[in-house]
Amino acid sequence: MFGRGLGDTYAVFLLPLEREFGWARSELTGVFSIYLLVNGFTAPLVGMVFDRLGARWVYGAGLLCLGAAFFLAGGLSSLWQFYLLIGILVGVGVSLNGMVPGSALLARWYREKLSTAIGIAFSAVGVGTIVFVPLAQYLIGSYDWRTAYRILGGVLLALAPVVMLALPWKRFQAGHPEHRREARMKKAGEGWTPAAAMRTPVFWGLSQVFFCTATAMFSIVVQLVAFFVDAGFSPLAAASAYGALGMLSAASIMASGFVSDRFGYRQTVTASFVGTAAGMVILIPMTTSASQLLLVLFVLLFGLCMGARGPIVASVSTRYFAGPHAATIYGTIYAANALGAAFGSYIGGVLHDLTGGYRFGLVFALTFIALAATPFWIIPALRNFR
Repeated sequence: MFGRGLGDTYAVFLLPLEREFGWARSELTGVFSIYLLVNGFTAPLVGMVFDRLGARWVYGAGLLCLGAAFFLAGGLSSLWQFYLLIGILVGVGVSLNGMVPGSALLARWYREKLSTAIGIAFSAVGVGTIVFVPLAQYLIGSYDWRTAYRILGGVLLALAPVVMLALPWKRFQAGHPEHRREARMKKAGEGWTPAAAMRTPVFWGLSQVFFCTATAMFSIVVQLVAFFVDAGFSPLAAASAYGALGMLSAASIMASGFVSDRFGYRQTVTASFVGTAAGMVILIPMTTSASQLLLVLFVLLFGLCMGARGPIVASVSTRYFAGPHAATIYGTIYAANALGAAFGSYIGGVLHDLTGGYRFGLVFALTFIALAATPFWIIPALRNFR
């Protein structure tokens, strides 16, 4: 909730920073690209740290990074500082508080219904968006963007020691008794290793799903608040619509695990991509005029499919590559998600600067949505995975 939810507040800081400093849209989206790249490249390292040091230090360090980044961002005055604080430090913090350690923890407690468990837990990502994005917009409107950053950062810094000291991390990490018995029986080095996993079509298929999905989504999502404002909606209405996407994303993340356990991974993933593509198509007529009806339809379709793929990929990876290196392997796969998100957010900004609009970016996004759906149809192990 605190990780991705706070990372997504970047969207409401984009226009105030653009107005104050006159930075180009591609320069601003480039900051988000750096954040996503750092988030991705550190994911394997986060998996290794989790496997060796445990959850307490991973989550505690993540909150400290986020708090420091936001508090210091209130005093930034140049683009390189924005890249350093919001690009690099927030990227590290979100990675430490993200899906990699969360999936590894849940895998120690759940087996048969792992997808459902991951979906319920990861719905906090959407809750974080619906809470923090409108909150950040409110703080910016009531004070200014600098004060908003400092307030958010101060709260996080105050929470970090509480999270590290007050929660029963040993109990969380111990896992189900069956998991503990299996762990005692495992010999060092047994199970999948990262090198062995990278020689399988499943590893690269899941990486393709993550990369192409993130490329498509972030070429649009990063600029959604600006898109709505340019279309004619008020900044608060635009931020509220963005927050509503987060709320529906929470519902889709929660439901995706249950639906995939009930109807199958391939069917659930395919349906989610169809819904995402339909939402993107709805945005095309909104590039010329504001429409309340189209806005509602977009939020419903796009939001209800927005987070469905993450828990499914996490569950398939954790189950297929089960063993003492599961967190490291999933962290490596997750890096493809961040690479795609960084690529998509940057290209989305470039296409906007080159064309002065959003239509080419939407066509670009639709192409990558089609590519993202293919591994669950062409790779036998994914097509038949249960």
